[in-house]
Amino acid sequence: MTELTIGWLYPTLMSTYGDRGNAICLQQRAKWRGIKVQVLPLDLQSTIDDIHQVDILVGGGAQDRQQEIVMRDLKGAKAEALRQKIEAGTPGVFTCGAPQLLGHYYEPALGQRIEGLGLLDFVSKHPGPDARRCIGNVVFEVTASRLAKDLQAMLGKVAVIIGFENHGGRTYLGKVEPLGKVISGYGNNGEDGTEGSFYRNAIATYSHGPLLPKNPFVADWLIQTALAEKYQTPISLQPLDDTLAMQAREAMFKRLGVGEVVAGKR
Repeated sequence: MTELTIGWLYPTLMSTYGDRGNAICLQQRAKWRGIKVQVLPLDLQSTIDDIHQVDILVGGGAQDRQQEIVMRDLKGAKAEALRQKIEAGTPGVFTCGAPQLLGHYYEPALGQRIEGLGLLDFVSKHPGPDARRCIGNVVFEVTASRLAKDLQAMLGKVAVIIGFENHGGRTYLGKVEPLGKVISGYGNNGEDGTEGSFYRNAIATYSHGPLLPKNPFVADWLIQTALAEKYQTPISLQPLDDTLAMQAREAMFKRLGVGEVVAGKR
């Protein structure tokens, strides 16, 4: 039997916006296909051996104080272990505040700059306590070249992601590839039309709500990629009936007034 271990980063500190649903979605969609799954919390008590044994990484959102605790814990050997996993191609989904762990630094509205892992070439800055937050539904087309190609092969059409964003920080990309192009919403900073970033097999995005139940094809890509990386053989997943999820997506596209735009992408 094939097996997967999902490493859930700091579940008690970084699951502010229902991001637990991403771990649940991955676990259930794997189980429906007969894949044995373990969800392993990666928290303050975890070791580098725990990090090295995971096949998929999941990280969620947090308030500034909780995020500071996490980013101060992810130093030294732990940071290097996480860096090695991502560089080696371990797939991961990092939503809301979690991507800020992977960038160069995060500047909160109040307080000192918090250094990140520097794995992805971007910085995140909060413009100040009086600045307007980026809140609302977000829709974007996946444009990261390899991921877009993989998802189009799975779906038979251009992949469009829908989620919910609620962030004060603004992220500015360097040389890292954007995850997608905003159709509706703010995205990384509300200025340049980019949303998230993509590196190796790591997906970083402000979109939560949670992300994967609304976009089950992304969950399947993570599972398929994790299996291929672990067993070093091409994997093709058995299709699941996602009729209800797809109907919910179409209803939201229509509600947001982007149904025709999304349809035109296909």
